[in-house]
This record gives sequence, structure tokens and C-alpha cells, in this order.
Amino acid sequence: MSTESLRYALWMLLAGIGIPILAALNGQLGSRLGAPVAAGFVLFSVGFTAASVLLLLSGQAPALATVSVQPKYLLLAGLLMAFYAFSITWVAPRFGVGNAVFCVLLGQMIAATLIDHFGLFGAAVHTVTVTRAAGLVAMVGGLALIQRG
Repeated sequence: MSTESLRYALWMLLAGIGIPILAALNGQLGSRLGAPVAAGFVLFSVGFTAASVLLLLSGQAPALATVSVQPKYLLLAGLLMAFYAFSITWVAPRFGVGNAVFCVLLGQMIAATLIDHFGLFGAAVHTVTVTRAAGLVAMVGGLALIQRG
């Protein structure tokens, strides 16, 4: 594995570590407020502030001028993020963080496999081979074993 690939893998590992932490923290906030939607609003307000600072520091703010000419379906990513955040905030305290994240990971693996196989949304094509399918099944099995333990 190249140094660059290792760096990307570690970065995404940290992002993955953040998902159950986000679920636990925002779920707790939603429970304490008695309002999961309010907790989601707080989550996005803090996230918006952080993204705004990063946008300004990176010097990439001028790129926003071209958003209006981009394909509108690309903006669905924001709706999907909101759906995830509100869902995990509401479900995790009721279903358990582990159970909720298990289902999220399962959905991610299935969707990622389909996106790669068909090259959806401009992704590089990585067809599902027997080996890749076996790896997916092994990951699902591993996730199931983690939940049983």
C-alpha cells in the first residue's frame, strides 16, 4: 500500500470512528432535549459553522459561484446527510448505538458495492467479482458476529 493510500485509509478510519461517536453524542443530546429534530438542528448548526471556517481558510469560497450550474441531483447529498443525522439521532437511543451503526454499515456496504459495480454517479467501475462478493459476505458476517458478542 502506498503512503498516500495509507494516509487516505487512516483518514477514513478516523471518519468511521466518528460515526458511532456522532450517534451517541447527538442521540444523547436529542434525549436530553426531548427533541431529536432540535438536536439535529444543533448538529447542523455546529457543522455549518465548522464548514464555513474551513471554506474560508481553504480559499475555496469562490467555487460556490458555480453551484447553480451543477446538476441538481448532486444536491441530494445534503438531503441524504440530513436524513442520516436525524435518523441516527432518533434511532440510536431507542435501538442502541451498536445496532444502529451496524445497520448503517450494512447499508453502506451494499450501496458502495452497487455504486462501484455500475459506476453510478461518476464513480470508477469496480465490478463485483466472486472474490469481492465473498469479501462483502465476510464483512456482513463479521459485523453480525460483532453485534452478537
